[in-house]
Amino acid sequence: MTYTYHITGMTCNGCRSHVEKQLRDISGISHATVNLEKAEAIIEMQTPISLKELQASIASKYKITTKTKAAEKKVSSSNTTVINNTEKTSIQQLYPLFLILSYITVAAVLLNRKTGDVSGFMLDFMGLFYIVFSFFKILGLQGFPDSFKMYDPLAKVIPAYGWIYPFIETALGLCFLMRFEITTALITTIIILGITTIGVAKTLLDKKTIQCACLGTVLKLPMTKATIIENTIMLVMAFWMLSSYYLDR
Repeated sequence: MTYTYHITGMTCNGCRSHVEKQLRDISGISHATVNLEKAEAIIEMQTPISLKELQASIASKYKITTKTKAAEKKVSSSNTTVINNTEKTSIQQLYPLFLILSYITVAAVLLNRKTGDVSGFMLDFMGLFYIVFSFFKILGLQGFPDSFKMYDPLAKVIPAYGWIYPFIETALGLCFLMRFEITTALITTIIILGITTIGVAKTLLDKKTIQCACLGTVLKLPMTKATIIENTIMLVMAFWMLSSYYLDR
């Protein structure tokens, strides 16, 4: 007998694997497959197992419910309504990202308000950007690597890269804020963000629905064009600063 259930609380591929393993370990279940994007589990049972028993067998932060035909019909009842609700939800989900970028911009402006130094503003913006974003990644470090490798090409090939990436961002942030080894930091920024941007672009072109790990797994942000814009801003600043440095010499 095969049953389909809806599961909430999963934020990354690590969560998916964890839930899948817990379900497969339940006596009476012959096979279980969990889909992160659809937030569902397809379970093959030898004998019927109650929803209560399934819930008790997985971590409390995950909630499992029966996926009824009525619920599916309600979701697809109106194409226009679904599209509008999705757009609204995406904007609401991206609100933390826009808020953080606004605070970073204001802080960078205030730090350079007396001198009006554009280069100083860019260095402070990039430094604060890295420090703040790495903070959220480290805060949810356990789940970050799995989420990151879903779209970053290098993290897919070298899993360890996902674990050290937040600390690379911290180091780059300190370099920009302390004006230390700026050229090296700029080149590194172009390389790592360039790789990530390629992965993000491919994910969007493939129309995959996954979570963006730019703010770690603590804040659930969808992968959208905003991620491309966010990376592009940093890349443009890095290229501009690097070209200015060599022109001044």
